[in-house]
Amino acid sequence: MSDAERKMQFLFQLRQKGVTDARVLSAMEKVDRGDFVRGHFADRAYDDMPLPISCGQTISQPSVVGLMSQALNVQPRDTVLEVGTGSGYQAAVLSHLARRVYTVDRHRSLTRAAELIFTRGGYSNITVLTADGCFGLPEQGPFDRILVTAAAEDPPGPLLAQLKIGGSMVLPVGQSDHVQSLIKVTRTEQGFDYEELMPVRFVPLVEGLAAD
Repeated sequence: MSDAERKMQFLFQLRQKGVTDARVLSAMEKVDRGDFVRGHFADRAYDDMPLPISCGQTISQPSVVGLMSQALNVQPRDTVLEVGTGSGYQAAVLSHLARRVYTVDRHRSLTRAAELIFTRGGYSNITVLTADGCFGLPEQGPFDRILVTAAAEDPPGPLLAQLKIGGSMVLPVGQSDHVQSLIKVTRTEQGFDYEELMPVRFVPLVEGLAAD
């Protein structure tokens, strides 16, 4: 299969799963998922499935990346915080939608690997930090959008506090890795509105820095 055919099939899979936002589809067409998948699973990079990466983490399946990005409704002048850098794939997609992306992960080896990919790929509007994502980045906030790629029992208070009025956060919530829902939280003048989007399955959100 040629690169052009593979790209067409990739985008067709996304549309089939409900990713219809033109800006999101364009961003995902520009980001080569193969840059973020290494080792034994490199030949599965363009399949719509999650894949294991180092540190016991995963790279989300492309359709979930697309649906989360679509739900977040990122605008061109937005500043976005991503909690859970992982492979860096989701941040790379967001970088084509936002003015600035801050992405944090508790695993230093993951942030270093992602930063190398971003540098090689010319992703100049992404800042990568090794930090406890449960507490966000208060010194950089408030944020227009926050995306969390690991499941918490409830939306973390520090992240809610770092949302601008009118801003929104998309994250998985659930008490186990078998029962989770993707939700969208929008901050209003009166408080927070919650919308349940779809069932998902993510690794848990863990406090503290990892030992690696």
